[in-house]
Amino acid sequence: MNIGIVCYPTHGGSGVVASELAIGLARKGHAVHIVSYAPPFRLRTFHQNIFIHEVEAAAYPLFKSPSYELGLAAKLVDLAERQGLEIIHAHYAVPHAVSAYLARQIFNSRRLKTVTTLHGTDITLGGADPSVVIHGLGRIGNLVLFLGLGEIGPSGGQTHLDAAHFADHAVAHDLA
Repeated sequence: MNIGIVCYPTHGGSGVVASELAIGLARKGHAVHIVSYAPPFRLRTFHQNIFIHEVEAAAYPLFKSPSYELGLAAKLVDLAERQGLEIIHAHYAVPHAVSAYLARQIFNSRRLKTVTTLHGTDITLGGADPSVVIHGLGRIGNLVLFLGLGEIGPSGGQTHLDAAHFADHAVAHDLA
């Protein structure tokens, strides 16, 4: 499969989860396209079947800051067209799932599926704004997987993420 994974490149949990998932999928022969504003720190060396695509946020005079979300959506559409992406896996609802949804609408193909993994601040910060969680995410559409993979388990200890097992599970599902 051709899979796009959208993540932040930082040392935090989402970058680690996305990178390990990409490595597990790539080892199984899938083409994995990492989309971010910089290469994730765990993927700064060569990995077969993993391709890094950097997003540039274009400055627009009307806005106070560059729009990463629109640049990301445009990059995802480009990858869907040129690389034949079948799945976009967005880490974080805002802004990544929103950009993935926009890309899917622009691309206008039932072939392109979206999956979202929610992370800590999606819950703690996004959860504080009911309009984002209830109305916004409820209308995004084809977000079929909400998986909280925390770094701290219920007992306060570290949890273990088996990326290869998760990759098998995620790819095996029909993401209609």
